[in-house]
Amino acid sequence: MELTAGDVWVMVSAALVLLMTPGLAFFYGGMARAKAAINMIMMSFVSVGLVGVVWVLWGYGMTSAPGILGGLVGNPLADFGLSQYVGTTDLVGIGYGATFAIITVALISGAIADRTRFTSWAVFVPVWVTLVYCPLAFMVWGGGLLSADGWIGRTFGEAIDFAGGTVVHINAGLAALVLVYVIGSRTGFAKGLHGAHNVPLMMIGTAMLWFGWFGFNGGAAGTVEEGGLIWVNTLAAPAAAMIAWLVTEQVRDKHMTSVGAASGVVAGLVAITPACASVSPVGAVIIGLLAGVGSALAVGLKYRLGYDDALDVVGVHLVAGIIGTVAIGFLALPVDGAGGGLLYGGGAGQLVAQVVATVFTLVFTGVMTAIIALAIHKTMGMRISAEDEERGADLALHSESAYAFGEDAASYDPIAEEATV
Repeated sequence: MELTAGDVWVMVSAALVLLMTPGLAFFYGGMARAKAAINMIMMSFVSVGLVGVVWVLWGYGMTSAPGILGGLVGNPLADFGLSQYVGTTDLVGIGYGATFAIITVALISGAIADRTRFTSWAVFVPVWVTLVYCPLAFMVWGGGLLSADGWIGRTFGEAIDFAGGTVVHINAGLAALVLVYVIGSRTGFAKGLHGAHNVPLMMIGTAMLWFGWFGFNGGAAGTVEEGGLIWVNTLAAPAAAMIAWLVTEQVRDKHMTSVGAASGVVAGLVAITPACASVSPVGAVIIGLLAGVGSALAVGLKYRLGYDDALDVVGVHLVAGIIGTVAIGFLALPVDGAGGGLLYGGGAGQLVAQVVATVFTLVFTGVMTAIIALAIHKTMGMRISAEDEERGADLALHSESAYAFGEDAASYDPIAEEATV
């Protein structure tokens, strides 16, 4: 079968989205402490390996029809091994879908930096993707409960989630919050104690994420016109969010930071993800501004509420994901002159659908992630010892260090080095 331009674009988009996971690794690696940088990078990279295998064997089947269990999930045996797709163009879309599953679970790791057992994380990844990500992806995109043909979609209306506001960001953000409470806070957790150790590395990761996000949002564009709207919105929302975050910092803290700029970009990207094909560029700017301010304020809550979300996964992905998903109910453009959000005279129907999908995702993800995390924590243990945490996850878990040079490599002490910075 002849390769079409659409197939080529999806293949390119899949490569862009896959690049986002190494970008996330650098983003998290730079934000973590020096003695845990390798561990954070490894938690993202191992997710590629584990989810890549799961997706081929049963993951894709669980996200596609036919559904089982009343529309909760696709049949994991229906497409086992994907052999029936060899010689078809379906593998292009299947590969694209795999990259979403990979980045979603990798996002979670940032919340539990510096203190998580790598072997336990390697068990959590395939189990969580199987029992949480795949069912939710099926319910939203595969014809399940939340889709137009599903019970919830028929009852409350179908929620708009073009590229993953519920499936990716609310899902990962709430899972991160659950893991934080299961594993507990880092020793000495306090404001200002655990800052980014390598800001340039974090900024490189941010650039890779923004670059890859054009494939993340744009890969499923059905027309050139839709692709153009998605591209501009994926530029406008993070740009506005970065400005909003920096202004919030200036008002609150009397200075603007590069960490804030990077976090603002990511918050804007998260918020526009579900809405990228459904709002105008002005709507994208509004969503970005809301996400920038909302997430900037939300990241400070962890100190007031006492949960150690190490790299602000909850404040950025959960909060901005909710903002972007719910904002569609107000800002969605009418389709063929009908429908649309409240601000376009479309009534409250779309807003209700967005809120219901958000609440369902929170409940489903929260319950399922708690069951998985507690089971692993009770059997294997998810937290490293206090001694290993003090020594550093890199040396304790991987026998490696991110910053060992020449003759000093054997005796390099990342704790002492960190203390001198």
